[in-house]
Amino acid sequence: MKAMQVRALGAPLELHEVAMPEPGVGEVRLRVLACGLNFADTLVQVGKYQEKFDLPVTPGMELCGVVDALGDGVDSLRVGQRVAANPGHGGLADYAVMPASACVPISDTMSDADAAAFLVAYASSHMALDHRAHLQAGERLLVLGASGGVGLTAVELGKLMGAEVIACVRGADKLEIARKAGADHLIDSDTDDLRDIVLGLGGADVVYDPIGGDLFTAAMRACNPEARILPIGFASGTVPQIPANILLVKNLTVIGFYVGGYKRFAPDVLTRSFAQLIAWYDAGQLRPHVSNVLPLDQANDGLDLLRTRQATGKVVIQISAA
Repeated sequence: MKAMQVRALGAPLELHEVAMPEPGVGEVRLRVLACGLNFADTLVQVGKYQEKFDLPVTPGMELCGVVDALGDGVDSLRVGQRVAANPGHGGLADYAVMPASACVPISDTMSDADAAAFLVAYASSHMALDHRAHLQAGERLLVLGASGGVGLTAVELGKLMGAEVIACVRGADKLEIARKAGADHLIDSDTDDLRDIVLGLGGADVVYDPIGGDLFTAAMRACNPEARILPIGFASGTVPQIPANILLVKNLTVIGFYVGGYKRFAPDVLTRSFAQLIAWYDAGQLRPHVSNVLPLDQANDGLDLLRTRQATGKVVIQISAA
């Protein structure tokens, strides 16, 4: 079988023939139909992701696939069943093995691309906003990087949860994408003063930040007293250094959140989130925005779209047909 692998940190992925994996106890093997790329995959490529992997490693944190084989003890899935899955890595290959608990059965109405683009971004935003920040209807949510893969989901979910959503992006095209996702107010980070505009709207109660850098600082200064700030990632390349004096004076809370950690210490929280998200999708209330679909041998191009922040929404690698 074929797999796109990191063989040297910082080098492009390489396409190789590798051995077919076999599922162990509690695991399943999937024939991969499509794999969603995430910014974290670019970090795996250079060895800067929170979790470290021995080389060679096959990136690909989320995918859509068909159950091909069951390991001992698996009775929750069946061979031939179509699922969305969040294995953490291994998706950029013809076949992938993972715990059965990482798989969520999906309906025929969900396309391969939608399923591959769904779990990581939507679960990250849903769990961050609901489980961690306890976003309430009527609160004002500021989403930075609002046209990216996770940012767009935060806009959608914020509206679904009843918040007033302010979307901050770069450029007119991305502003339009955020508007179509449901944003109530738009900020162009290239030309607008984020702090002044947000304060003029009444200040932010919750900040969702996958960018970091100077935007984090501006957003923090636009917060209302007792606001909650969610650092989701650092796509700018700069991890914010948070001045504790501002947290003290404004009674702010900075909330750490790493969705991957819940697989280890609270998998039931992930399961509940997945179930709610799939229900919203089936009801027509959520639709992933997939901006690019590429073949497996162009996975490096897909990662470049994320690394350079050119992608608007999700980048999906199509691997095989159902």
